[in-house]
Amino acid sequence: MNSVQIRSADRALSVGTWLIVGGAMLYSILTVTPLAARHTAEKWQWTAPILPLVVDAAVVIVVRLDATLARLGGRGGRWPIVLRWMTGCMTLALNVADSALASDLVGVAVHSVAPLLLIVTAETGLAYRRAIAAAVNELNTRQQAEKEARERSRIEARERAERSAREEREHTAALTREQREHEAGLAREQREHDERVRREEQARIEARERAERDARERAEGEREQQRRERERLEQEAARRRENERREREARERAEAEREQQRREREHREQAERAERERAALLSGGPVTEKLPEPRARQIIGAAVESGLPVRTAAELCGWSTGWVSARYQEHRDALEGAPA
Repeated sequence: MNSVQIRSADRALSVGTWLIVGGAMLYSILTVTPLAARHTAEKWQWTAPILPLVVDAAVVIVVRLDATLARLGGRGGRWPIVLRWMTGCMTLALNVADSALASDLVGVAVHSVAPLLLIVTAETGLAYRRAIAAAVNELNTRQQAEKEARERSRIEARERAERSAREEREHTAALTREQREHEAGLAREQREHDERVRREEQARIEARERAERDARERAEGEREQQRRERERLEQEAARRRENERREREARERAEAEREQQRREREHREQAERAERERAALLSGGPVTEKLPEPRARQIIGAAVESGLPVRTAAELCGWSTGWVSARYQEHRDALEGAPA
């Protein structure tokens, strides 16, 4: 059981105990007040509720302080026990007195239920609270022990890690010393070997230089002859490249002229085709009915390009001059906003 469950059980015990105490107090006041009023002088009968209130207040003190002491794990000694049982017996006696004086055994049994339940609840609640306090203390002790064990485990793990790191550093230092000594020996052997190789290489270089001088003298004449041959070939190649360049430029100029002629021809054809389309649109003459809007827009576009007035365009398409003027303005705006 965890701390949340223990707190929930303690809360349920407190709520149940105070419900029983409250019910018993109310029942006791309602039962004892008539008995106290009958046995009190007439002018002091208004004090009858004071007696059950005093006894029940003692019951509340006992229950409240017992609950606090139980949570703290303490004991109040003999006097709290005397007060608890004295108040319980007083409550029982006052509740059953009226029925006992009337020899009503059933009334005695009925009126003894609440006081007996209060007495047993007070004792049982005290035992439960002591048990809960002991369980809470045991849980806290176990949690503290687990926390200390975890802390010891962390400390031991850290010590082991430090010890392992120290041993690793010592091992690494020893390996480093051995590596340095080994490298020093290898370096010494390498220097001796390099010295031998250098002397041998020097001898080979001197022999090679002598052979190269002889070969250089023989090759000098051959290179001179090859140079003259190479210059002759380069001059011929330069003449060929110049001829090729001139031919390529001539071809490019001819190709550019043909492309220019082709674009001019296409432009003329497009202009003629557009002119024929405008002429066809404007050749219909005035109409008496509105033409469909797409057809009317085509006629207005042709009229704008041909420079016809708005009224003439309105007669050709059958639409109002206001609508045609708006289309004229749209065409002008489009022409002004078009890129040059």
